[in-house]
Amino acid sequence: MAPTNEFSGLVNVRQQLSNKTELLNEASRKRLWSENDAGVRLLNPHIQDMDQDVLYHLNLGTGTHDLQQMFGDVKFVAMGGTPQRMHSFAEFMIREMGHQLPTGTCLQDISAKSYRYAMYKVGPVLSISHGMGIPSASILLHEIIKLLYHAKVKDPIIFRIGTCGGIGLPPGTVVVTEEALDGLCRPVLDTAILGRVVSRPAILDKALAQSVADCSDPEDNYKTVLGKTISTDDFYEGQGRLDGAICEYTEEDKMNFLRQVTEKGVVNMEMEASVFAALTHLAGIKSAVVCVTLLDRLNGDQISTPKSELTAWQERPQQIVSRYILRHLSLAERQGPTMGRMVRTNSALFQGSQSTFEDTIEEH
Repeated sequence: MAPTNEFSGLVNVRQQLSNKTELLNEASRKRLWSENDAGVRLLNPHIQDMDQDVLYHLNLGTGTHDLQQMFGDVKFVAMGGTPQRMHSFAEFMIREMGHQLPTGTCLQDISAKSYRYAMYKVGPVLSISHGMGIPSASILLHEIIKLLYHAKVKDPIIFRIGTCGGIGLPPGTVVVTEEALDGLCRPVLDTAILGRVVSRPAILDKALAQSVADCSDPEDNYKTVLGKTISTDDFYEGQGRLDGAICEYTEEDKMNFLRQVTEKGVVNMEMEASVFAALTHLAGIKSAVVCVTLLDRLNGDQISTPKSELTAWQERPQQIVSRYILRHLSLAERQGPTMGRMVRTNSALFQGSQSTFEDTIEEH
């Protein structure tokens, strides 16, 4: 009876989610949404009543910065776990776009004084670190969506580029997520809000996912595949690893689970895809998740590949995403307006940023 009850519970959750979605008809949604002219929407009526909106973890705000002037030309946002990876992606895009920085200038971390996330801007491309796991990525997504809204950005696309554990795939394979699932294999993001669990559909644009996967090249020395991704709350037990400090299941339990999810089309595991899918869907923004596998979980849990090879693999999602971006940018958009004037203007705006944190550290 246990499996039947579990299945019935899952059906009930899906039905409840469907019922809630139906109740939010177009009229009620419009009362809740704040939508800019470009279609980026905030499902929060309180924003309009605020004197200013402080993007606390980005060291930006509507009362201290002209966000439309600084970011209104953004078309693509790339997010990844570490500051170093996103600095590397920004440098990679400078080379790929043919961007030229004036002599004596370099990439600037716009959010450096936040001491949380790192953000770089290369023409119409933002490159930002999101930290590790759903909570950290959620904070960044809330503030980036608000940034795009206030900047009146038109039809942006958000990418997550990162790493993952593959299931039945050779290490170094690039996976483009076609559906994001939680640890219970549901296309849902659960969030505890005011003492109750709110379930939101985790929906990615499948046409975008296919277009991104189509950016693979026959000459690539790696495969790029489409598949379902499990997004967990934890690196160890949540992903069924046997090498954590606590493990109360057997290797047979782990292998049975991995085989079951493989039969459902799951090809990898990571820790952010579901929050990307859910929040960007609510905001009306297309998004894609592109990750490289660091190991095949059917063959083990620990990552033992040499660091130099792992670093090379991590460039593969960057290559795929950059190809998509370049295909959708004109030559003028790649090069931007008169470079000298643009850099001087942006530098003045960005350097005018002051930390909103109580723990601001004096730089010496």
